[in-house]
Amino acid sequence: MNTYDKGLMWFRRDLRADDNAALHHALKACKQVWCVFVFDTDILDRLPRVDRRVEFIRESLVDLDRQLRKMAEGNGASGARLIVRHARAQDDIPALAQELQVQAVFVNHDDEPVALTRDAQVFGSLAHAGILMHSHKDHVIFERREVLTQAGHAFGVFTPYKNAWLKQLTPYHLKPYPVDKYGASLASVPEELSAPVPNLSTIGFEPSNLSQLPIPTGSGGAHQLFDDFVQRIDRYEEARNFPAVKGPSYLSVHLRFGTISIRQVASVAYQLHLQGMGGASTWLSELIWRDFYHQVLANHPHVVGNAFKPEYDNIKFESGKHAKTLFGAWCEGRTGYPLVDAAMAQINQTGYMHNRLRMVVASFLVKDLGIDWRWGERYFAEHLIDFDLAANNGGWQWASSSGCDAQPYFRIFNPVTQSEKFDPGGKFIRRYLPHLAGLPDAAIHAPWKANEVEKAAAGVVLGENYPLPIVNHAEAREATLLRYAVVKSPKKL
Repeated sequence: MNTYDKGLMWFRRDLRADDNAALHHALKACKQVWCVFVFDTDILDRLPRVDRRVEFIRESLVDLDRQLRKMAEGNGASGARLIVRHARAQDDIPALAQELQVQAVFVNHDDEPVALTRDAQVFGSLAHAGILMHSHKDHVIFERREVLTQAGHAFGVFTPYKNAWLKQLTPYHLKPYPVDKYGASLASVPEELSAPVPNLSTIGFEPSNLSQLPIPTGSGGAHQLFDDFVQRIDRYEEARNFPAVKGPSYLSVHLRFGTISIRQVASVAYQLHLQGMGGASTWLSELIWRDFYHQVLANHPHVVGNAFKPEYDNIKFESGKHAKTLFGAWCEGRTGYPLVDAAMAQINQTGYMHNRLRMVVASFLVKDLGIDWRWGERYFAEHLIDFDLAANNGGWQWASSSGCDAQPYFRIFNPVTQSEKFDPGGKFIRRYLPHLAGLPDAAIHAPWKANEVEKAAAGVVLGENYPLPIVNHAEAREATLLRYAVVKSPKKL
């Protein structure tokens, strides 16, 4: 028996019909369900007019609309489709719910502080209109306070969290939601609300280079990538650190926007982990790290804008014009360290950066250039197609040693040795810095060490067509150790 006559499913970071918690509960609880996505102007108005994420979402909505139509038709329903709005979500959702005369709105959780504020306002507006709002867990396996220490506190160290996560895991947590069987509840969309997914120009955006990049969109694209990754997951542990090698899953953007179910991918990884496959075990750990950072954000929202460890906010980073000059060189890939510059070229050209390189460039910005980690966090937030607040914040705080289970402050990546170790043949560097391609392998990691014959043969003129290093790593390391000394005795400050 249905609980409600009419319901509204509000998609946000869960752009798929299959194995979707809120959609499952909506279809099961209601005789009729409409589905909506809102291009939220509160978010979009702050973005540049060319943004790969907006384009990725738009293309994924086309795929989602197709999924909903297919599900409805397969269950004998007709006229169902995704309603797409361009408005202020906190105003538009209550208005649409009243227009459709629904009794309940269904969503999946979003624990980002801005989203929580928005959802609280929507909840209040709906309640005022006599409409309920039901929220469900969907984007992680364990959330919020589901995995706690024996003392009942949120974890601040990853390894014990991981052990507790694995101990608590049961088949139930990985079980998919059988959405399709309830597809008959998908309601026909009224003519005045029925329209195709709007083009980018309709919502004020312009196309990026997304269509030229190897980033397939929608659930179809996500499953294509996942199927490919499963065929090579056994090599993940060895291959994941080499940016010129096809090692990662490349699923981060799909997990971010929910075009693939975390339960599906974690289930496969866990089963292969139980079979003793090392690569699958390593990837499962990465998925657990993802849960870990989300529970950090949920339990310690002060990490948005502040160090997880308060004493690290006492560090005096570079400031003024000099800091802006250094930061600009980092952003534009003009540091004189090829691996760092190639990595920044990758993010600027594609919206993606290999995970090993994210650590390298973050360490370089904070511990070689002495720039506040929040500057880099913000740059990544603006440029990464897979930007996720919890993971991005966790990663930057890890690199700056200010976060949960972070690397010690005295661990400072050497950009040259990182380059020699993880891009030994310079293949990645040559891909993104073609003007260095003619240098021999031994010289491409540190062009300033190349002899004059090698540089002349490669056409490299340091200071002209490629910069000299903007900082001496050895000297920068000593400066960082002094800068971070303040965290040793915070009580004396």
